[in-house]
Amino acid sequence: MAVGPYGAMLDAVRGVRWPARRAVAGGAAGAHIARSRGVAVEFAEYRPYRQGDDPRRIDWKLLGRSDRAFLRLAPDRSVFATTVLVDASASMVHPQVEVGKWPAAKRLAVALAAVAHAQGDPVGLVIAVAGARALRPRTRRGVVAEIAATLDAVTPAGDQSLARSLPEIGGRVAVISDALGDLDALLGALRVHVALGHEPWFFHVIAREELEPSPRDVTAVDPEGRDRDRPLTATVVREYQERFAAWRAEVARRLRDAGVVYVACVDDEPTDAVLRRALTGARAR
Repeated sequence: MAVGPYGAMLDAVRGVRWPARRAVAGGAAGAHIARSRGVAVEFAEYRPYRQGDDPRRIDWKLLGRSDRAFLRLAPDRSVFATTVLVDASASMVHPQVEVGKWPAAKRLAVALAAVAHAQGDPVGLVIAVAGARALRPRTRRGVVAEIAATLDAVTPAGDQSLARSLPEIGGRVAVISDALGDLDALLGALRVHVALGHEPWFFHVIAREELEPSPRDVTAVDPEGRDRDRPLTATVVREYQERFAAWRAEVARRLRDAGVVYVACVDDEPTDAVLRRALTGARAR
């Protein structure tokens, strides 16, 4: 698989699992616990034997003890279609630093796609940019490389709506964004996503220089409204950091209250560390 500069990162996330947080609808066999029950070695519960059942599935030890025939049931396993929705608005390339939000967003998108694909899930991509780019979820070989190439061909610009992309997406969606767009509209779309039984995640990409403005910066620039620049004095920096922290906490609270899994990601944090931190706690229930 040709993955260009993502090769080392993909090696680092090999073996990371991304289980669905709830039992998913049955379908093609896959890695996630399904809502239906089957017969397998992994025990979930017993069911009385019925005419037509495969007698090889009978628990013969229990039959010997109770003189009644039962089957051992286990959770079926199914695939879970996963779509990565990436914010490509102008703010994703600000500030223009060595690491940066856009490169971090691309790494996250490719890594999430690779993890889902490795466990057999169909994986797709939507990029919120002028003339939106989309790849429908697929399981075929090469889909991760195709996602990487599609992302690498995009230059963030404008202020495209993430909310408009969500109605077309089902299953699990991983939104990767700096949350500087229309959060109210996005929250409304995500609530509908949750109500329909889907599973939304929000990976909040934050630049280190947004947390800790560099002394070399002399103004604070709004990338989507440059008429709102402010001089970066020491007092302004302290006020900005306090407000930025409060804003991040409010974004996290509102998303979690809407039923969305929220994950904060600083652009200089290794991608595999982000994924292990975010996905380790995900369990089907």
